[in-house]
Order: sequence, then structure tokens, then C-alpha cells
Amino acid sequence: MKKILLVSTGGTIGSTINVDTIDTDAAARLRLMELLAEHYPRYREFEFHPIQPLELLSENLVPLVWEHLIAAVETQPLSQFDGIIITHGTDTLSFTAAALSFCWHQLQLPVLLVASDYPLEDSRANGLANMVCALEYIRQIGEPGVFVPYQNQPQEMSVHWGTHLASSLQLSGDFISIQHKSYMSFDGRRFSVLHPCPRPSRTTTFAVKARFSKRILMIRPYPGLNYDYFDITQVDAVLHDLYHSGTAAVSGQWGNNHALPEFIGRCHRQGIQVYLAPARKSSGTYQTTKTLLDHGAEMIWDMSLEAAYVKLLLAYGNFDDRQTISDFLETDIAGEHILD
Repeated sequence: MKKILLVSTGGTIGSTINVDTIDTDAAARLRLMELLAEHYPRYREFEFHPIQPLELLSENLVPLVWEHLIAAVETQPLSQFDGIIITHGTDTLSFTAAALSFCWHQLQLPVLLVASDYPLEDSRANGLANMVCALEYIRQIGEPGVFVPYQNQPQEMSVHWGTHLASSLQLSGDFISIQHKSYMSFDGRRFSVLHPCPRPSRTTTFAVKARFSKRILMIRPYPGLNYDYFDITQVDAVLHDLYHSGTAAVSGQWGNNHALPEFIGRCHRQGIQVYLAPARKSSGTYQTTKTLLDHGAEMIWDMSLEAAYVKLLLAYGNFDDRQTISDFLETDIAGEHILD
């Protein structure tokens, strides 16, 4: 008998349809158990201990929610369980997967985040299939870490490494791992490793608590971005997203208010560090990227934007000096670094 800590947080998998509106409903958790009992032959091989520390649609999530969720889970007798399953919404799924991966990188239990593209009462929903995959992972594999089983329809089920999951594709409910390199596939009976994820060495450790800074600003690039619009008086650090080639606008030809180097200088004059992600570290770097680094921006190399953002929140929530923050960002904590 496998003992499962089942943590419900709301999301689409924890919602029902009322006329033409989708919203969270405590009855959805019972519906998930009913569907498992009806369609999953091994259902009775598991003993579920359910808790519901919060109930929200995940678009309403803020980092304080992670602190509340982690604290609620850690009050449980975790040594008594074979695995943890957390039901979650899809909108912020990749961010929560990264947050739990960093905070629980030394937890010796498998943690599976299970979501659904539609409410469970909708015949198109993949929530039941994702849940079955999570249970089978615990039953068959049991490897510790944070993982996200998710089936893009009509594709084969994938299991994603927590720090490698990207946000949902635009105008779609589909998910991919960055570089399309998911950890495993699942055909309904057995798992196949597709892209092994490196286990970080523990020679360097950081005492990280679930404290996420509230003073990190993230900026996304787009043509015409005007840095004059940003008030940075209550900001400790900026994470600036990059175009796919690891670049952002550096030219002041059309106005310095559109040039990132000018904004970096403004931030530095106020004691604010600017970080850049995502980008691959290679010998072929664009001149625009070099310009940003020459102006004092710090690159968070070889990491997804989601993982970089969450790791930066933890860095500034846990450490005070800039060198320790840089060392923490550079150290592979939870397999977040992308290696070819």
C-alpha cells in the first residue's frame, strides 16, 4: 500500500463549470477520487491523506502562496508517505514547479504536480490521465524530485523535470520542457527516460528557506518598450527577459528611453542589480548581448526564465550580500541548468 499526501490547491482540476463560468469548487476533489476509483484499476493500492491548504485559480497566485503551501506540507509527517501529489492550476504551474524544486531539492520524496486543461467534468480533460501517471510514477519509479506529468492532446504522456517546465504555449493548454526535452514519456504502462536530468552535486550547499522576495521586478522585451514607464524606487533587483537569441535592445537611435543599457545605468545609480535570462553560454554571443554585460548586467546562464525568476526571488529573500547571491544563482541547486 502506497501512502500519498494529496495536497489540493484549486486550479482548473479543482474547479467545476457553473453555466458558462469555471471556478474552484471543493467538490472537484471528490470527483477526482471518484474518477480514479472508476477508471484506475490500481486505485485501492494507494492510501490518500488529503489536505487543502488553499483554494484559488492559479492566475491569482503570488509568491506568498508558495510560502503558505510549503509550510502546510512541511507540518505533515512526511516520513510516513511514499510520495506527494499537489493538484494545481495551469497558468502558473511552471513557476510553482520551480519554486518547489528549489525549496525541496533535498527532500527524499517524489513530488508530482498534477493539473488539468479542462475541469474534470469535461470529457476533454486530461486531469485524470495526469493523475494516473503521477500515481504510477510513485508506484513504479519513486525517484525523489519535483516532476510534472502532463499529456498534450493527442500526444503521449510526458513527465517534466520541475525546473525545466516552460509556461503553457500561447493560445493553448499544451506544455513543453525547455528545448522540447522532457524527462520521460509514459505509454500507460511503463516509463521511458528521454533526456536524463543531471543530479546536482552536493559539494556546495545553501541553507535556503521558503522566503521569496517581494521586491523583484521582471520586464519582458517587445518592440517599443519604454523604460521611462518603470518606477524602481521599491525594487531590489530587476530580471529582464531576453529574445530567443539572448538579446535585447541596446541602441539609442530611436531614443534612449528604449535602450536597455541606459536603464541598467539608472538601476545601478540606485543600487539595483539587473539580471538577464534566458540565454545559453556559448562562444557565439551577439554584440548586443556583450554590450549589456559590459554595462554591468549579470546573466543567469543556461536556465529557463521561470526558474531564473523564482531562484532570484529566493536569492534576495534569503541572502543580503551580492557575492552570496551571485554564487547561489550560479550553483546548480535542483537540476535547473540546461546542459547539452
